[in-house]
Amino acid sequence: MSLFAVAKNIRNKDPACKSIIEAILLYPGFHCLLFYKISHFLYSKKIYFMARLISQLGRFFTGIEIHPGAKLGNNLFIDHGMGIVIGETAIIGDNCTIYHGATLGGTGNEKNKKRHPTTGNNVMVGSGAKILGNIKIGNNVKIGANAIVTKNIPDNTTVIKCNEIIIKS
Repeated sequence: MSLFAVAKNIRNKDPACKSIIEAILLYPGFHCLLFYKISHFLYSKKIYFMARLISQLGRFFTGIEIHPGAKLGNNLFIDHGMGIVIGETAIIGDNCTIYHGATLGGTGNEKNKKRHPTTGNNVMVGSGAKILGNIKIGNNVKIGANAIVTKNIPDNTTVIKCNEIIIKS
């Protein structure tokens, strides 16, 4: 996805955004994806140190940490963004939205295996939600604010608290 498409996606999804130029100049969700694209390219070429350095610069400037090894789908919308963490082996589908303070992380120090979540398409991750471990989140899932998700979630589900309440849509 081009950076213009990223800015256009922000403009379309955020009612507070008045123009594409505003998205480019003022939105940390745009800036972190710019840093990610560069760092992910270097990571894919096995230039790990430079990839991590650029990733950390992005974190410094935006407050959003996306590991360069993560795989992000098209039309990812990061709203506000401060405090978001996306781990190395995370895979995010297309047309997803992630709100501030969310984590797509691991559960320990496992090495040489997938240890972060995979989301389907059209997933919304609420503010402060934690999705932990090598789990699968289905398509069209909504994860509520501050939910802690440690188990697979089927398609078309709203998660409020993973172990207590699952509302099937």
